[in-house]
Amino acid sequence: MPAVRAIAKNVLVSPRKAGVVAGLVRGRSVEDALVILEHTPRRSAKTVSEVIKSARANAEHDHNLKPGTLNITHISVMAGPRYKRFRPAARGRALRFTRQTSHIRVEVDGEARAAKKPATAKESEGKE
Repeated sequence: MPAVRAIAKNVLVSPRKAGVVAGLVRGRSVEDALVILEHTPRRSAKTVSEVIKSARANAEHDHNLKPGTLNITHISVMAGPRYKRFRPAARGRALRFTRQTSHIRVEVDGEARAAKKPATAKESEGKE
């Protein structure tokens, strides 16, 4: 079964700064990672934790995985598009600078839940 993933694109945080935070939780369980990010004093920690929560929700809802067994198998931060902006400078000039963005990708994997047995004819008659 392929790993469950969640991707946040065009996040307004530098990939270098977000990569440091992603390195803190790489290879850990989802629950441990969320506790670590909750106590990490960096702006990108909130965004990374949101992507991890999204991957956890995808795994539970779409792929029927047990929430307690989820582990982060892959987390990466890639550079997104740069927004070019101008800042006023002395003597009426304008200096160019860029706002960097990031793409954050998280993959989680865990144990599958046991499939529910279909109701038999006798059980469904008794419920009506």
